[in-house]
Amino acid sequence: MSISIKVNGRTHRVDVDAETPLLWVVRDTLGLTGTKFGCGMAQCGACTVYVDGEPVRSCSLAVGDVDGADVVTIEGVSGKAAQAVQSAWDKLDVVQCGYCQSGQVMSAIALLGQNPKPSDADIDEAMRGNVCRCATYVRIRAAIHEAARTMEG
Repeated sequence: MSISIKVNGRTHRVDVDAETPLLWVVRDTLGLTGTKFGCGMAQCGACTVYVDGEPVRSCSLAVGDVDGADVVTIEGVSGKAAQAVQSAWDKLDVVQCGYCQSGQVMSAIALLGQNPKPSDADIDEAMRGNVCRCATYVRIRAAIHEAARTMEG
């Protein structure tokens, strides 16, 4: 089946079964490997992408459900919030093993896009679907606060 998806600003026609998870189309068909496979059950957040501006778990979303949609992966994020988050992640040395970080960054950017001055509770709520096996949660929260301060100034 031929499906049209727009990924990171480029339209692609992919010949895959409509039930194929979006994650595998992004990684295997399009070669964008920044989005990670973690659990396959939409519970860890490693596979987070944006579909029409909303963060979703691509491991449990069929590519047929995004036919014609605008998909953004970690490779395609841009804008003030994206720059602030990426800079804060680097400045505060958030990453340990790094496996979950693309999903963490995608969720953090989405949070700051909706709430430019989040409280700790706001951050915890927005990030609760992202699991970090290295437990860098304190650094993640600090980096989100740092990114918010950067966006203010």
